[in-house]
Amino acid sequence: MRETYYKRSYFAVAVACTSLLSLIALNEMIAGTPASPAEGSSVSGVVKFEGTAPPSTVINMAQDPLCASTRATTEDIVADGKGGLENVVVYVSDGLAATNFPMPTEPAVMEQKGCRYHPHVLAMRAGQTLKVINADQTTHNIHPMPANNREWNVSQPKGVDIERTFAREEISIPVKCNIHPWMHSFIAVIKNPYFAVSGEGGKFELKDLPAGTYTLTAWHEKLGTRMQKITVAAGEAKTVEFIFK
Repeated sequence: MRETYYKRSYFAVAVACTSLLSLIALNEMIAGTPASPAEGSSVSGVVKFEGTAPPSTVINMAQDPLCASTRATTEDIVADGKGGLENVVVYVSDGLAATNFPMPTEPAVMEQKGCRYHPHVLAMRAGQTLKVINADQTTHNIHPMPANNREWNVSQPKGVDIERTFAREEISIPVKCNIHPWMHSFIAVIKNPYFAVSGEGGKFELKDLPAGTYTLTAWHEKLGTRMQKITVAAGEAKTVEFIFK
């Protein structure tokens, strides 16, 4: 009698566990493919400007006495003596399977300092929190003007932080300050984690990319876009170059 009871109990537990595993599998199918572990592949390279870059000009900030003591130059095209081009968004635009990539726990940060936006070009994930900091002694205004996301326009006194999100991918959202007309920047909102903004020397790197064939897109605010297809094997360190003219 007792043996029969134990057998029935064991069978009931087994059925319950099987049902639970089936339910988990069904939920994963509904939610999408879970992210695959990193395979150690990477894509790095440089973005170059070919030709003579237009000179930067000094920005006149005399309109606001709290900004006037700052000396800053325009950042439309920032290239060094070897042609290394900064502020270019490089990202995987095609080739990734629909995957649930983990969302960053830390916010993307844009700071208003010296009456400028830092960085001039910011890349972030769709759905990630954007934190805007006013480190100046004057009041600013942050006004992103997206085409594929909700537009917002917020006054920002000194010391007050603002947090917002962008739900959809958009390359790239212009940002301005309605109080200080020389202040402008761009926010690139990307649906996957494989992106970078070229820095000093035009260098960039995309880490932990799964093996596969992808389209890489490079975007610049004045020079447009460049695209190229690449194939990376598991564990490979690929090197690429983008040239703008």
